[in-house]
Amino acid sequence: MIDNEQEPTVNQSKNSQEAKSNTQVLPQLSLPPALSVKQLADLLKVSAIEVIKQLMREGVMVNINQVLDFDTAAVIATHFGYKAEKQPISVQTKPSETGKGKGGKLFPRPPVVTIMGHVDHGKTSLLDAIRQSNVIATEAGAITQHIGAYQVEIDGRKITFLDTPGHEAFTTMRARGAQATDIAILVVAADDGVMPQTVEAINHARAAEVPVVVAINKIDKANANSDKVKQQLADSGLIIEEWGGDTVCVSISAKKRQGINVLLENLLLVADILELRAELDCPAEGVVIEAKLDKTKGPLATLLVQKGTLKPGDNLVIGNTWGKVKAMFNERGKQIKKAKPSTPVEALGINSVPQAGDSFIVARDEREARTLAEKHKDAQHEFVTSGKTLSLSDLSTQIDAGEVKELNIVLKTDVQGSIEPIKDSLEQLGDDKIKVKVIHSGSGRITESDVLLALASEAVIIGFNSRPEPGAQRLAELERVSIRYYDVIYKLVQDVDKALKGMLEPTYVEVIEGQAEVLAIFGSRKGENIAGVSVKEGKVRRGASARILRRGESIHESHVSSLKRFKEDVKEVSTGLECGVKIENFTDFQVGDVIQCYRQEKVT
Repeated sequence: MIDNEQEPTVNQSKNSQEAKSNTQVLPQLSLPPALSVKQLADLLKVSAIEVIKQLMREGVMVNINQVLDFDTAAVIATHFGYKAEKQPISVQTKPSETGKGKGGKLFPRPPVVTIMGHVDHGKTSLLDAIRQSNVIATEAGAITQHIGAYQVEIDGRKITFLDTPGHEAFTTMRARGAQATDIAILVVAADDGVMPQTVEAINHARAAEVPVVVAINKIDKANANSDKVKQQLADSGLIIEEWGGDTVCVSISAKKRQGINVLLENLLLVADILELRAELDCPAEGVVIEAKLDKTKGPLATLLVQKGTLKPGDNLVIGNTWGKVKAMFNERGKQIKKAKPSTPVEALGINSVPQAGDSFIVARDEREARTLAEKHKDAQHEFVTSGKTLSLSDLSTQIDAGEVKELNIVLKTDVQGSIEPIKDSLEQLGDDKIKVKVIHSGSGRITESDVLLALASEAVIIGFNSRPEPGAQRLAELERVSIRYYDVIYKLVQDVDKALKGMLEPTYVEVIEGQAEVLAIFGSRKGENIAGVSVKEGKVRRGASARILRRGESIHESHVSSLKRFKEDVKEVSTGLECGVKIENFTDFQVGDVIQCYRQEKVT
């Protein structure tokens, strides 16, 4: 976004363009209050790279999925020969639903719903209850196919459900720039209450600015306590309507199918408030829900149409791949001839398997589809090689450039008691230029879900006496998500404060080189214990810094003092091989321990 410090540059652009407009009438382009760089490029019919280059000339550094406000988008539109006008639409209406500025008529569309919650609270049972009572009943003998999404009908109106494993998949799509969900259902068990994963789901939905409808499940159980659940929800920031809040809450029993229709009716009410609309008479656009390679049919993709109408014969462009739609099937395996907005379909005919979260568009012909796919591949390579992620080290520079208005933090601690004092201290930092916001906090190890949330929300992860799981570490390195580790609260708060003020010293980040699991313990002639290990990933190197993890907790840190294979000293051992390891000043190995080798790299 263009801030006050950059207004002279923008005004100069405006003045120059106004001078042009005196000699020629610019075509009008209707823009929403906010839209991503990619969406603006699509509306302007230019590549995202061209839009980004122009934004850079205006002093604004962005990536392809970053959201622009109307004023900034209007300046860029003027540069490309359009006069922008602001659309009078609902705040919740997504830019992708507003048409291409050609005056296309908008029609109501079904809401798209994701179900989230704790692992044992009945998400799957609720999905099954909805599916069996509303989908299979509509066709005698029909068998529901798993295509990642399906529709139900109530009182002549449809609701689309994304059949995802939970908030991880929801946030994975968001991290790839796809905001497919309109409403989130939060399932909470009446006999169990709000759990850490429930709070996590709330924070993921809140970060995505998606309205939440609470379904209190298992009300048929003898020890059900709905009032306790409502109080816990209030403590987590969700105030239900009967307590004076704005969160819809419905009591259900998925097992006995009680309250299911009431829940669906409330979803339609929330959808009415959101005023969800989309253009029908234009080339289809949407997002990939899931994709797979079928042995007989080839690449298959489940597509959620967000705008326009998709038909067999359309030339699809999905990320780096393309193809012509040969056939489309709904969740019951029935072949269909057209798919309107909010309709999920399984499409046959693409050249390769795309990724979940990839956007798709319809090209005019096969040649244009191939060209657009190649352009997307080149643009993606440019973003990967030149992309910049948020970190405390370069935070001050990004603040001065106007790229960051709010520092989002994902906080993980070793114990629950540390969360509140750290969170309170962090949120008191900042000034008028930038605010600090802890979008999620919890105790335990840093998980892949934490990394995905940080990636989708452009946040920094802070671990207080908390280390990442191996998968989370790999994902963070791959996606270049910044993780900072602390064991003193004062130092943690001080570093964030210094980062905001541009005084943070260059620091070091930890890079995991490899991990090995202890399979056996052997004694040596010197009375020392040697760990017989299998290298599970990366490599174990003699002299490398190492820590011993026992049940996920670090119990000792030192370095690898000796490394042997078949009684021969070696410098390093790679994945899949076994070896003997000695750790400096440590002999108390146990079978199942993990030896984690790492190095420190300086971050400037």
